Amino acid sequence: MQRKILILFISLVVVIAGADLSFAKSFEPDEQINISVYEKINPAIVAIDAQTQDGISAGTGCVVSSDGLILTGSHVVEGCKSVEVTTFNGQVYKARIVSKMGKNKDLALLKISPKTQLKTIKFGDSQNVKVGQKVLAIGNPFGFSGTLTQGIVSRIDYTKNKIQTDAAINPGCSGGPLLNSSGEVIGINQSIYNPDNNISNIGIGFAIPINDAKKFIEASRVTGK
Repeated sequence: MQRKILILFISLVVVIAGADLSFAKSFEPDEQINISVYEKINPAIVAIDAQTQDGISAGTGCVVSSDGLILTGSHVVEGCKSVEVTTFNGQVYKARIVSKMGKNKDLALLKISPKTQLKTIKFGDSQNVKVGQKVLAIGNPFGFSGTLTQGIVSRIDYTKNKIQTDAAINPGCSGGPLLNSSGEVIGINQSIYNPDNNISNIGIGFAIPINDAKKFIEASRVTGK
């Protein structure tokens, strides 16, 4: 009996190892990281459409609690009449604004009432961010939902408290996550600087350190505002 169990265990190990080897042969190690992070985090990312007097303000949001609390950029929902949130699987919900910060911090919390519990992001520590480290961004640029881009941390602006990156952050990506290779959110994407008003595709992206967002979320939960 013990021999049969041992043979079964060895067979199972061989099957699992074979599957891993197959995956490794198909993708390079760097690609495997990208795929793993995307598949783990994308279900926790939503598209945001805010109706304003000037039309639709589109952005991205991060689910921070399974009952529907969503972190995004305050400029995405500034002056809005109504807000709709679309989850990664196409479910659309009406959202209300729970809390909002000013333009300098540019953070807001929304609340929806999902039919089922949502996947949530994992917070990193922006104190540990280093210039040169690889980062990934997920967003909804120009309405193309669930778009992944990659780059590095190009600079840390300690004066303005911003993380600068060369990962593509285009209109519609505001409020989305800037991720490290472990899939932890280290920043909330805010804006892109383009010196020639979008004539070229050269731009510099900026993100708000996630530690600021964590303080904002905690303060909002304590005060209810």
